[in-house]
Amino acid sequence: MDNILLEMKNITKEFPGVKALDNVSLKIHRGSVHALMGENGAGKSTLMKCLFGIYSKDSGQILLDGKEVNFKNSKEALENGVAMVHQELNQALKRNVMDNIWLGRYPTHLGFVTDEQKMYKDTLEIFESLNINVDPRIVMSKLPVSQRQMVEIAKAVSYDSKIIVFDEPTSSLTEQEVEHLFAIINKLREKGCGIIYISHKMEEILKISDYVTVMRDGTWIATEKADDLDMDKIIKLMVGRELTTRFPPKNNNIGEVILEVKDLSSTYSNLNNVSFNLHKGEILGVAGLAGAGRTELLENIFGISERKSGSIKLHGKEINPKSARQAIRSGLALVTEERRANGIFGILDILNNTTISNLEDYKVRKLFLSKRKMRKDTEWSIKAMHIKTPSHETQIRTLSGGNQQKVIFGRWLLTKPEILMLDEPTRGIDVGAKYEIYQLIVQLASNGKGIIMVSSEMPELLGVCDRIIVMSGGQIAGEVKASDTTQEEIMTLAAKYV
Repeated sequence: MDNILLEMKNITKEFPGVKALDNVSLKIHRGSVHALMGENGAGKSTLMKCLFGIYSKDSGQILLDGKEVNFKNSKEALENGVAMVHQELNQALKRNVMDNIWLGRYPTHLGFVTDEQKMYKDTLEIFESLNINVDPRIVMSKLPVSQRQMVEIAKAVSYDSKIIVFDEPTSSLTEQEVEHLFAIINKLREKGCGIIYISHKMEEILKISDYVTVMRDGTWIATEKADDLDMDKIIKLMVGRELTTRFPPKNNNIGEVILEVKDLSSTYSNLNNVSFNLHKGEILGVAGLAGAGRTELLENIFGISERKSGSIKLHGKEINPKSARQAIRSGLALVTEERRANGIFGILDILNNTTISNLEDYKVRKLFLSKRKMRKDTEWSIKAMHIKTPSHETQIRTLSGGNQQKVIFGRWLLTKPEILMLDEPTRGIDVGAKYEIYQLIVQLASNGKGIIMVSSEMPELLGVCDRIIVMSGGQIAGEVKASDTTQEEIMTLAAKYV
């Protein structure tokens, strides 16, 4: 028992219309990494939010170092040595890095004057111990998502935590950054921390974990030593069935060029003279390291980032969208990388989130919106996307990350786009839901749509795409055929202009 740092016993939690957790138990050993796996909606994040004081459990016990705890909020959890690095970053983007780390506990002179010098020094010490190369005085909004993630990890470490929960920590990290994260986790493990690691990436789970707990539909399924598991066994435990292949077969016929991008450069990013074509029925992957300009490319095409020069032609006709509205009217759609920041309307229900980009279709006499048609389309989306939700009136922020992503996919499909641009479309999505998303992408391509897909997951690009352009330093470093290339070739091109 001395080796058990945290024990959660028979945790139950209900929300209106759904039992999110049903008598779930979990034991975390001192100095170990314990992976928590399951499909979206399995209850992983809900269980951790009960631990962290974000949700109040309905029944059950939580024991930390053998003593029962019931944290009323996240501040209380942090002060007692329990930290959580959330999948969806919630940071003060207008403040600098060290403000974000020490918010609510600033060091002071004379009891009331903030000691900026000490705050800077302490931040640097933490960064140096974790080998994080970020200026503590830089404003958060100027950092890429990957570096903001590292800042959040440093914040958790700054509390001298006994338990640190990592919720999909590598969803926005490159392979090099993942290795850096694992080095940090190993340091924490050596110090005796208990690490709870939530991820859908099975290669990572098998590499970093000591134990694996699998959940399904709010219940505990199994806890095994990581050494006793392989990918096939984990998938079977997660989805309750065999999943014989990770990627669906493709039957898309690639036709004529439908999109031509020529010498595209951005005013406010490093995007420089990017040119490529997209064919009808083609799935075009975009690979590259963080900062390569992949997201900026999609945002420029979609008209939400200012273009400095260059041209875009759709079906041979030049288009110049200067807003999302104009882009949608031109036949473009964009699934963004950060769901929470610019993908969902958290306080609105699923119906409004599904129909928000297609309101013109629901107008009656240009005065009213047809709620009947909106409900009909929302119900279609829920069924077609296999969205787990009590009803279309449920607030989208209460859904799991994967189900939120499915709502966004449904939203864009209702606009009947010619070109669907996807920025990390399966980020934070479980293996079963990923397969469904892949099937959807392949189906759209077989129906003649053009797909542009940015992904940091190399196997995903190789398994789903027909052709891959590799970006480096805001430029296209090369182009490869997905069936003829390797991860090594893509990585070599990605580092070309770094």
